[in-house]
Amino acid sequence: MKKQSDQKRVNPVRNSSGALNPALRGGTPYGAEPGIILKSNPPTAAGPEGLWPGGSKRGIISNGVKEIIKILSKEIPDSRIALRFSNPLELLIATILSAQCTDVKVNQVTVDLFKKYRSAKDYAESNLAKLEEEIRPTGFYRNKAKSVQKCCQELAKRFGGEVPKTLEELVTLPGVGRKTANVILGNAFRIPGIVVDTHVHRVSQRIGWTKNDDPVKIEFDLMEIVTKEEWTHFSNLLVWHGRKTCVARKPLCGTCSIRKLCDYGFKVNPSTPQHKC
Repeated sequence: MKKQSDQKRVNPVRNSSGALNPALRGGTPYGAEPGIILKSNPPTAAGPEGLWPGGSKRGIISNGVKEIIKILSKEIPDSRIALRFSNPLELLIATILSAQCTDVKVNQVTVDLFKKYRSAKDYAESNLAKLEEEIRPTGFYRNKAKSVQKCCQELAKRFGGEVPKTLEELVTLPGVGRKTANVILGNAFRIPGIVVDTHVHRVSQRIGWTKNDDPVKIEFDLMEIVTKEEWTHFSNLLVWHGRKTCVARKPLCGTCSIRKLCDYGFKVNPSTPQHKC
């Protein structure tokens, strides 16, 4: 009988050529979840009746996602978004300001900003030069001020000053893309959405869930393997994990609680047995 140390180590996430093994791509095919409307659904490896190779809708990777969510939920019991807000409009403004800026800095700026501007109409009719100065610490303040003002003008004109509750409507607003829209949906309205920011982008690639660089394609990849009800919670967990442990330059693999389930962690330390996720 071979000793464990002599046994060939197999990476269950990748095949011999390094590609994501299609037989392991579990989950629901794009657009199959009730309530999900996508204008164009990317091709999937799903066969007849939405079944994946082997006849399973949720494969090994999906099981690994559940395990990682379980581990990170214990490690990060409070995974709420770091931006402070009390209503959907405040979260929308804060998210626009958070581009290329830390949430800490945004929260410092919005303390006074939210006291002064109470409605979409207030932003829409604001003095642009003053608004620029008020948000200057967040960086790129001229572009952000224009986006905030134009966005709120559209809210006042088309939505009665209220933040819409669908992705299709949200992405029509100036300064709002899929990432911002999913932040609003998931955290303000509790409508599930996967947010692909820089942390989710990096962590999902390192774990081995996607090889795509385009945020929309990554979002669709993750939608396949994460149950809909977990989308927002899952995104928030990855954001916090990316900030605390799986940092950009030197990830702290030595202290990472999910290293054994991670493609990157396995490559960094191949002597560590990798659990089949």
